[in-house]
Amino acid sequence: QHDVTASDIELAQREGFESVEHLKRYTTLGMATDQGKTSNVAGLAIMAAVSGKSIPETGTTIYRPPYVPVAIGAFAGHHRDENFHATRLRPSHHWAAEQGAVFVDTGLWKRAQWYPRAGEKDWLESVTREVKAVRSGVGFCDVSTLGKIDVHGPEAGAFLDRVYINTFSNLAVGKARYGLMLREDGIVYDDGTTSRLAEDHYFLTTTTAKAGLVMQHLEFCRQVLFPEFDVQLTSVSDQWAQFSIAGPKTRDLLREIVDPAEDLSNEGFPFMGAREVALRGGIKARLFRISFSGEMAFEISVPARYGDALVRNLMLAGKSFGVTPYGTEALGVMRIEKGHVAGPELNGTTTAADLGLGKMMSTKKDFIGRVMARREALVAPDRQVVVGIKPVDKTRRLRSGAHIIPKDKKPGPDNDQGYVTSVCFSPMLDQWIGLGLVERGRERIGEIVHAHDPLRGEDYDVELCSPVFYDPDGGRQRG
Repeated sequence: QHDVTASDIELAQREGFESVEHLKRYTTLGMATDQGKTSNVAGLAIMAAVSGKSIPETGTTIYRPPYVPVAIGAFAGHHRDENFHATRLRPSHHWAAEQGAVFVDTGLWKRAQWYPRAGEKDWLESVTREVKAVRSGVGFCDVSTLGKIDVHGPEAGAFLDRVYINTFSNLAVGKARYGLMLREDGIVYDDGTTSRLAEDHYFLTTTTAKAGLVMQHLEFCRQVLFPEFDVQLTSVSDQWAQFSIAGPKTRDLLREIVDPAEDLSNEGFPFMGAREVALRGGIKARLFRISFSGEMAFEISVPARYGDALVRNLMLAGKSFGVTPYGTEALGVMRIEKGHVAGPELNGTTTAADLGLGKMMSTKKDFIGRVMARREALVAPDRQVVVGIKPVDKTRRLRSGAHIIPKDKKPGPDNDQGYVTSVCFSPMLDQWIGLGLVERGRERIGEIVHAHDPLRGEDYDVELCSPVFYDPDGGRQRG
């Protein structure tokens, strides 16, 4: 409320503001949050007393709506329960709901975690089935939530060279490349693949979590840091529906939906290839030979309005191949089996070298974070780096967050050498496995250490190993 006092009203009366409307505007009586519903009555009573009249004689101000009190609950409106915050739905959401998918909130997105089937007793059984189906046949996952940014312009490649630690200006048209961004302090910011669709056109993807932030970062780079580059940026995250199709039978499934004239052979469409293709029926799509699962895989991208039709067509065309939709849990299992880093490892404290990606850093160009990444603390030999972790007892469940302690030491801050970042049950190894950040981890492959989990009261021995548990030579994804 405004600080209108009785003396203010008395002063206004003495100064000749006898009309209630003049009084209101001179003193701001009734102009605050109550809109006069409580203050005006008291103010008019004071005015009437000073003038020696009654309130009806002095008059009342014009009331503003609402004329009756509003229930506080009405201010909340429909923003309750599932409508408490905005929700973003993938192009395949309604189809996934029809299949009985279990959804998880990923930021504003609703993503399918897994697709349970009748007779499966828990989530682990469903996820294990999905992983085995992909590894032995073919499956698909909606990855439309990834950030997607079109980069156009004659200097697009030079611009990306400044943003990523590796070089993109020499990327051939029709090829894709994995890239890593650093913050200005040398810490990893985001990762993703970038494809060159034309001499002056790059298409880059970001993680789901950083889609908006990376776009903001790139615009800052374009407008403030490097305004000399002739380049335009367009966020197209919602314009494209994108699906990852993975497994040894991927080509068989793709040939059912892609124009027969398209060459999908290993020679005609090699690993990390990227180009526009025609689907049966004439719809144009983008096809990328990218694998996050470690299997031979493609990511197919169509205009978002065709996303629902595409997913239904994939199921129909893949029926004879036993095609299986899989969710984020199976996707996570396969990325851990393959040793790919993700959010738990890109935790805001790790460098490219910590993640095993230090050799990607170009020594022939400048880029954001290059100098600061060389700080003494960030290149110290005892930094925690990514390694694989597996329990010595194969029946033991590995837990994310467990601390790594030398086998002959007692748990405590002085002996804490890292922690487990990601875990899963591996259907391929038939045991729990994980990734972790461990001091001098790459020098200690094969060492037995202690996993201490004070939260759950668990202690057990684990072995430090290569983070690549599955297909270490990469033959399957290049096949």
